[in-house]
Amino acid sequence: MDQAAPPPASHKRLIGRLLLMVAGAFAFAFALVPLYNVLCEATGFNGKTAGQGKILNGFGVGGLKTAAAPAAKVDVGRRIRVEFTGTVMPGLPWDMRPLTLSLEVHPGELQQVSYLVRNTSDRRITGQAVPSVSPGQAAQHFEKIECFCFSQQTLGPGESMELPLAFIVKPEVDRDISQITLSYAFFGVDGQRQTLTRSGEAP
Repeated sequence: MDQAAPPPASHKRLIGRLLLMVAGAFAFAFALVPLYNVLCEATGFNGKTAGQGKILNGFGVGGLKTAAAPAAKVDVGRRIRVEFTGTVMPGLPWDMRPLTLSLEVHPGELQQVSYLVRNTSDRRITGQAVPSVSPGQAAQHFEKIECFCFSQQTLGPGESMELPLAFIVKPEVDRDISQITLSYAFFGVDGQRQTLTRSGEAP
């Protein structure tokens, strides 16, 4: 019986090309996850945005699941007074106040505070907090690790909620700055404010 003839050279080349294609497809699939993460961080797609949603190192804030926060060197030779204020804009029937009025912090030191908000109306309402930092030159060095301002907040009729804030004043902050004020303004979500005004609940 005749032995099978060896595959022609063209078949060997085809098999080699197929193997290279399989290896290339595997490498591409392996790279998709980091490429996807880079795309999300750059575009905000799928809710990922740069500098938001970072959680505390090893413990939770307000029951949130934790992840690693960026490491920062603590400058124990300096103290900065951080004051907290809050206001509710016209058209939103809420009360708001910081549970901590001020803190003395070392730059680079992770800190936690909370704000208390209460819906004084008889209906479910959604609001959005907008932060501001003064003096302005300190804003880029005030890093919010976790903040209720990252998302909208919804309260039921008469409901109160304690909203957590975790932050770091970066050591790079100007040495002439000895006091920083963090202010929040709560606004009603667009469209909802108009409904409240028509009902006579807000001016």
